[in-house]
Amino acid sequence: MIPADIVALTDYEPQARRRMGENAWAYIAGGAADELTLRWNTEAYARLRLNGQALPDVRDVDTRVTLFGQDFEHPILLAPVAYQTLVHPEGEKATALGAAAMGAGMVVSTQAGVALEEVAAQLGARLWFQLYVNPDRGYTGDLVRRAEAAGYRALVITVDAPVSLRNREQRAGFRLPPGVEAVNLRGQPAPPPPPTTGDERDALRALLAGAAGWADIDWLRSVTSLPILLKGIMTAGDAERAIAHGADGIVVSNHGGRVLDTLPATIEALPVIAGRVGGRVPLLVDGGIRRGTDVVKALALGASAVLIGRPYVYALAVGGAVGVAHALKILRTELEVAMVLTGCASLAAIDRRVLWAG
Repeated sequence: MIPADIVALTDYEPQARRRMGENAWAYIAGGAADELTLRWNTEAYARLRLNGQALPDVRDVDTRVTLFGQDFEHPILLAPVAYQTLVHPEGEKATALGAAAMGAGMVVSTQAGVALEEVAAQLGARLWFQLYVNPDRGYTGDLVRRAEAAGYRALVITVDAPVSLRNREQRAGFRLPPGVEAVNLRGQPAPPPPPTTGDERDALRALLAGAAGWADIDWLRSVTSLPILLKGIMTAGDAERAIAHGADGIVVSNHGGRVLDTLPATIEALPVIAGRVGGRVPLLVDGGIRRGTDVVKALALGASAVLIGRPYVYALAVGGAVGVAHALKILRTELEVAMVLTGCASLAAIDRRVLWAG
């Protein structure tokens, strides 16, 4: 049962915190360093203003979108979030069930707390698989083949997180509790031991030695026929390189402010990247989306669709699959209302004219 006073995505947050406990909260809610980018992601949407239209000639709205040959009821997808069993015993299975109920796409994390095959078994789930390139490329290829065999329809390669440092987790002493693990990575080859030179940066060098590069995108393009999206693109130059290396789509993302602090908000980076890409591949954007009006703003600035992360995890913590479906319903309803009031009967009608120019 969803509490009656939850009527917006942000209403889930305080209730989720009480249920999750400080350990899980530090992991899910935290960002890198001083968490400036984490905050800027939402603040940048608040600074954008919309143009309302008087007496809009809109009798219905169509939120459907097609991405890589797949039809979705609306342009709101669920971003990959690791270890969802931290906040709900059914984890990603419950999330997939809630997404399916609302016709939403879901990107399942490599570090999911539930096996990718179990998530795919949820009836009606529209799934893409998020991939971290493992230092053992043979193991990475096995993961890709598992995703293909389970029916995932696209690969979303995270390209912005070879290392990270999150102070909130450090202060909380975050540890995965018993029973929570990245089950898709069971049996992965152990990384080579770090060099023992005595230098305090040995561990960092060991991590970077296995980090992915652009050549790995070429390799992935050669071993799968699935659409490949690169997630973590924040500059026009990297967007150009992504297309040159065979990317079928781009996710403008700063990893929810979890990797490099003081990166700009994603909605600030989006129009620059959209201008360079020029419609050659679909652009998606995540980070900071809390309202249907935010979805309109993202589409107006060049996105084909958006992804949400923390808000649906908070809903999962409070209400399981029903909470996820409810959160998506809230956001879709707000999107529809915003479309009516800006005079847009379809997603294709949303462009920069809906943004206030002063």
